[in-house]
Order: sequence, then C-alpha cells, then structure tokens
Amino acid sequence: MSLYHLSKLIYVLNKADDAKRQWRGSPEKLADRFALDPEERDAVLNHDIGLIYVLGVNGQLLMHFAALCGIEWSDYLRLMREGVEKYGPVRAGLYAMTTAMDEKVAGL
Repeated sequence: MSLYHLSKLIYVLNKADDAKRQWRGSPEKLADRFALDPEERDAVLNHDIGLIYVLGVNGQLLMHFAALCGIEWSDYLRLMREGVEKYGPVRAGLYAMTTAMDEKVAGL
C-alpha cells in the first residue's frame, strides 16, 4: 500500500486547479502520475470514500476530495462509516491509531 502517494494525489487535487481540470477530463491519466496500487487506484477512480478512508487518508484531505466529487457532507460522513463496516478498521495513518485505541478501550 502507498498511503503517501494516495494522500498526495488527494492533496494535489485539493490544491491545484490544473489537476482538477485534468481530473475532470481524464482522471485515469492523473492517477497514473502517482504510484498507486490497484486497490487505491480503483478507490479513487470510483470515488469510493469509504475505502479511501479505510486505506488511511486523513479526513481533512478526504472531505475536500468528496466535495470535488459532488458528495454532500452528510453522505461523506455516512460513506466513511459504511467503509469501516464493509472493509474493516482503518488500516494506516492517524485514524488507524484511533481505531486501535478504541479496540483497546473496548477490551477487544
């Protein structure tokens, strides 16, 4: 998994107007600029907010990507929760530590 590259793609999309234009015209071409594994690539191209969240992308980055994809705030929150239900706990990044702490507190 390449969380750095996935997060970098999301970051670039959030910040760079030229990347947003390329995303709208040829998202596959933009994704090719980053070293994504197949699961990450599919998640981004399919706007799978739940999986991107579970893969470990920070929510501060992810919420802007969701908005770029036309996803409303309440749907964004729901999609993250559904992602955990479907794909399991967050695998990497800051939220993985939170998940581990929650499990420790719950005695799991």
